[in-house]
Amino acid sequence: MSPRILKRLALPGVFLVICGFFALREPAFLGARNLTQLVVEFAIVGTLALGMLMILLTGQIDLSAGSGVGLVGGIAAVLVFEQGWPAPLAMLGALGVAMLLWWLMGRMIVRGGMPSFIITLGGLLIFKGLFWLVIQNSTIPVARGDTENLYSMLTTYYLPAGVGLGLGAVIAGVVAWVQWRGRVVRRRYGLPVMSEVRALGQTIFMAGAVLGVVVILNRFRGVPLSLLILSATGGVIYFLTEHTPFGRALYAIGGNEEAAIISGLAVERVVIGAYALMGVAVALTGLMTTAYSGASTTTVGDLMELDAIAACVIGGTALKGGRGTVMGVLLGALIMTALLNGMTLLAVAPEMKFIARGVVLAVAVWMDARWGR
Repeated sequence: MSPRILKRLALPGVFLVICGFFALREPAFLGARNLTQLVVEFAIVGTLALGMLMILLTGQIDLSAGSGVGLVGGIAAVLVFEQGWPAPLAMLGALGVAMLLWWLMGRMIVRGGMPSFIITLGGLLIFKGLFWLVIQNSTIPVARGDTENLYSMLTTYYLPAGVGLGLGAVIAGVVAWVQWRGRVVRRRYGLPVMSEVRALGQTIFMAGAVLGVVVILNRFRGVPLSLLILSATGGVIYFLTEHTPFGRALYAIGGNEEAAIISGLAVERVVIGAYALMGVAVALTGLMTTAYSGASTTTVGDLMELDAIAACVIGGTALKGGRGTVMGVLLGALIMTALLNGMTLLAVAPEMKFIARGVVLAVAVWMDARWGR
C-alpha cells in the first residue's frame, strides 16, 4: 500500500480506534443518546474549527476564539434574559459584535503589520475580561423557566424523523452531485480522475454514511438543529475555499505571500475578510456553546481555540498556511470530539483531560511538521 493511501486512511483509522476503545470500556458510548450528544458537541467544535481553517490557510492564527465564544454567548444571554430582547434580535446583535471585533483585529494585523499571535493573544485577554464584565461574574440563563426560545433551541431542538430522513436524502444527493461535477471539471481541464468504479463506491459510501447517521439519530430524538448549522457552515466554507477567487487567494497567500502580492492579489482585503468570517464562526459557536451549557458562565469557551487549532492540524491543515480542506478539518474535529466525549463518559478526572488535550495538540503539531516537509 502506497504512503499516500496510508496517509489518507490514517485519520479514519485513528477515529475508529478511539471509538472502539471507548465502546469496549463503556457500551453506552455507541448508544443513540450518547451519539446524539456527541453530534451536538461535534457541531460546536467543528463550526469553530472551520472558521479557524480560513485563518490558518493564510498563515495567520487566532488565539482569541475561545474567549470570543464566551463573550458572544454572554452578550446574547444578557440581552435576552436581562434586557428582554427577542432571541433572534439578540443573536443577530451578538453576531454583529463578533464580526466587528474580528474585522478590527484583521485590520490591525495586516494594516499595522502586527503579528497575529500577539494581537489575538491580546484579544484573548481583552475578550475574557469583557465577557466577565458583561455577565458580572454570574450565571446568566438563556431561557426563563421551562419556556424555550430560539437561542436555547439551538442545541435542544431536533427535526422530526421524516424531515430528518428527507433532508439526509437531499444532502446525499448533493454529495453525489458534487462528486460528479468535480469529475467533469477535472476532465475538462485534462486533469487525472479516479476510476468510475472507485468514484461510484466513494459516492455510495458517503451517501450511506449521511443516511446512516440520520437513522441512528432518529433512534433518540432526531437530527439536532446544531448539526444543520454545522452542515450549512461547512457547505459555505467548502464553496468559498474550493470554488471562488477568495478561496484561491487564501491558499495563495498562505503558500507564498510575496508571490501573491506580486500576482496582484488583494492580500490585505482577503486576510481581513478571513478574520471577519472567523467572527461569524465564533458567534455561531458561542451561541451554540452557551445554549448547550444552558447558561452563560465564566468558563464557557475555555481552551476552545486550542481544540479548533488541533482539529485543523489533525485534519491536515498546515500551520504555515497554504494547505487544508474542509473534510479534513471536520474529521479532525470528529476525532477531538470523540476523545473528549469518551473521557467524559468514563468520568476521567479533569486534570487528565487537560493532559490528553495537550498531548493531542502536541502530536498534531508534530504531524504538521512531518507532513509539511
